[in-house]
Amino acid sequence: MKTVSNKENLQVLYEDNHIIAINKRVGDIVQGDKTGDKPLSDIVKEYIKEKYNKPGEVYLGVVHRLDRPTTGIVVFARTSKALTRLNALFKNRETQKTYWAIVKTKPAANEGHLVHFLKRNEKNNTSKAFEKEVENSKLASLDYKVIKSLQHYTALEILLHTGRHHQIRAQLAAIGSPIKGDLKYGSDRSNPDGGIHLHARRLVLIHPVLQTEISIIAPVPDEPVWNAV
Repeated sequence: MKTVSNKENLQVLYEDNHIIAINKRVGDIVQGDKTGDKPLSDIVKEYIKEKYNKPGEVYLGVVHRLDRPTTGIVVFARTSKALTRLNALFKNRETQKTYWAIVKTKPAANEGHLVHFLKRNEKNNTSKAFEKEVENSKLASLDYKVIKSLQHYTALEILLHTGRHHQIRAQLAAIGSPIKGDLKYGSDRSNPDGGIHLHARRLVLIHPVLQTEISIIAPVPDEPVWNAV
């Protein structure tokens, strides 16, 4: 899976002197990793440098991440002061994160509150959901509701209460509703682009400097299943 963004096709959702929010595409990595692929953080730096004709190195702080096959909102800090405050907001769960997911098997109930204990497996980069606490597990909770029934799939809206590794993917798989395209968590086939149908749709937070509430919404990818939602 290769990075598909560059500064020419970057979709900026919100931008001011302190923060910038991007609509991440399938295949983008937020921060550099062992693959050596160009990360979204570098692409955003190039965009800022060019747009504002900035000399020297551009400052950009990584606040949070999205899995590589996932799409949607990623927020970066443009100043160290904003980074410190945004880090605190995310750490203290003072943000509201809403995701959309497409699943093949509709959950038994149209809406629900899921609580699991997730244990991460570093070797294969997955998390397993347990109903009871096990050693080295972390509490994970979310609310979901069905927002649309499609011909072959079901669209869910998810309100995330904790930010665990692969949380939504693992918890939906645990109730028998793996995300479309997510082979790691039980989907029967992959998506053509190597992505999964999980999208960080909305983020509500208090601006780290202006102290006003901002709400950011990311359009879904332009493809048939998402367009049906």
